[in-house]
Amino acid sequence: MADNSIFYAKGDSPEMIQAFEHARKTFKHFWRELSWEARRIVPGVDLACVKVAFAQQFPDEDEPTIEHMWINDVYFDGDNVSGTLINDPESLINVKNGDAVTVPLEQVSDWLLLSMGKTYGGFSIHQLRATMSPEERASHDEAWGMDFGDYNNIQVVRDQDTHPEHLVEHPMSINMKDGFVKFLQDYPQEMTNADEQGYTLLHRETIAGNRTSVEVMLQQGVDTGRKTNNGKTALDFARQLRWEHIIPLLG
Repeated sequence: MADNSIFYAKGDSPEMIQAFEHARKTFKHFWRELSWEARRIVPGVDLACVKVAFAQQFPDEDEPTIEHMWINDVYFDGDNVSGTLINDPESLINVKNGDAVTVPLEQVSDWLLLSMGKTYGGFSIHQLRATMSPEERASHDEAWGMDFGDYNNIQVVRDQDTHPEHLVEHPMSINMKDGFVKFLQDYPQEMTNADEQGYTLLHRETIAGNRTSVEVMLQQGVDTGRKTNNGKTALDFARQLRWEHIIPLLG
């Protein structure tokens, strides 16, 4: 998760760069929520999008032109973020609205979730809101049609102030333990199956930060040495995403 200065535009302030960095560090929580959203019968997420720094080097410019634009229909494989561009570029001509794009995690500059009327993430948005007057912020939020809350207390997961343990383990991971045990008992082949890229269930649950699921699979004798086509084990993903509560299990 190293930072790469090529994805900072010349006019980006230190405060905005810090917002980008916070977004990348917490992106794993965004993906964790989406991984559980895919399993919900009743949807809990109303909006999920990611801001990406796109770059293009024009012949008459000394530095690449950078534009930060939003994508939706997001997918994450532990290394790269994929989705569909939903903005019209101002200057870039190497991408256009509606393009399917795949970029490394280092190009993520923000993420935003809307659930039950509340927003999570939106670090670059909150940085802009911090520079506004109260009246301007109210107008900004009304234009978005969202309750962004306090820009001094950016929420990453639901109820993080009253339940800080949610920053470590998603409550659904804990609550669904018995169901997951039964699922593996009924379909033990799911622990050995791999997709076309070589990802197993252990890879995916590790990327999503689901310690309880990983513990259950370990108890069922899952092979922790399985590698993706790119040669990565579940432990490799736990380390690079800094899921500190999972690393000791697989190390």
